Amino acid sequence: MHTASLAAHPLRQGLTAESAAEAAPHLRVLTSADALAIADENGRVLAWDGPHTDLADRFADLAQKAIDDSRRVLVSNPSPDVRALIAQPLLIEDAGVVGVLGVVAVAEPGPGMLTALSEVARYACGQLELAELDASRARLDRAEVRALRAQISPHFIYNALNTIASFVRTDPDLARELILEFADFTRYSFRTAGEFTVLADELRNVDRYLTLERARFGAALEVKIQVAPEVLNVVLPFLALQPLVENAVRHGLAGKPDLGTVSVVAVDEGTDCVISVEDDGLGMDPELLRSGALDSVETGTGKPSSGESAHVGLANVDDRLRAAFGNDYGLVVETAPGAGTKVSMRVPKFRAGIQP
Repeated sequence: MHTASLAAHPLRQGLTAESAAEAAPHLRVLTSADALAIADENGRVLAWDGPHTDLADRFADLAQKAIDDSRRVLVSNPSPDVRALIAQPLLIEDAGVVGVLGVVAVAEPGPGMLTALSEVARYACGQLELAELDASRARLDRAEVRALRAQISPHFIYNALNTIASFVRTDPDLARELILEFADFTRYSFRTAGEFTVLADELRNVDRYLTLERARFGAALEVKIQVAPEVLNVVLPFLALQPLVENAVRHGLAGKPDLGTVSVVAVDEGTDCVISVEDDGLGMDPELLRSGALDSVETGTGKPSSGESAHVGLANVDDRLRAAFGNDYGLVVETAPGAGTKVSMRVPKFRAGIQP
């Protein structure tokens, strides 16, 4: 089992020359082969572990035949001191042949060795299939972040620029500061590095957003932020917090004549960090949330909405939290008409394999 786990780690990265070279020695032990080779889906030899490297070209030809026929191919006595050269295709359902295992046997291969080869090939296929699932999930995560960026409110950008323009003559120093805040906000929101970030960076971007909104609304928009220092380095999905704050301002407060307060709180709860964004605005009918309409209702109206009225990316954030940490870590929304809205997320303080 230990040897199998050593082979699994590189294979979970996909089949490349590097991963094949790392996995080959462990797969050789599992098959009891005198030498072991790995080829890609085109028959190109990626790695060879052990002696008899003079048979590499012969294996490449054999691998191509195994790929074409989708079955094991065995050649007897390929050289004076070798009894068998075997090419075992790595077959994944719905994907076809993704590679080939080759083994060299100096003694006549018996049923035990052939069975071991089949089982090792099946195990390798399982790891490669998991690698593809991981890659698919990563591609989906990137697509969801791109979708969330596309949902960043054009109205916010338009209003922010109009606010900056209004200060150009009356308060040029403030206008200059707001331009820098706007530039930093957009630079962070459209960055290309990684699907995760740390809470401290998310909070800095939220502060930029709120600085621009406070310049627009003035003293009518009150902001309260309370964050435990020990959770600042907690890792969470990129752009997980800003959409919650934007919704609080746009949907919770913007409809109130006297606006109101947005509170952002992050607390340490043992192995988890709990982050909440609360407003004292219009609220909404909780039945609409239970019906699964998280991204299609307008806060405070109790009606389906579309376009700019819709919530910005809450379902997107909920999906990414659950994909990263499990179903216990989605968004929790507490609201009622006229009672404001509180949106909370629970994030593990540490999760293996997830880093900014």
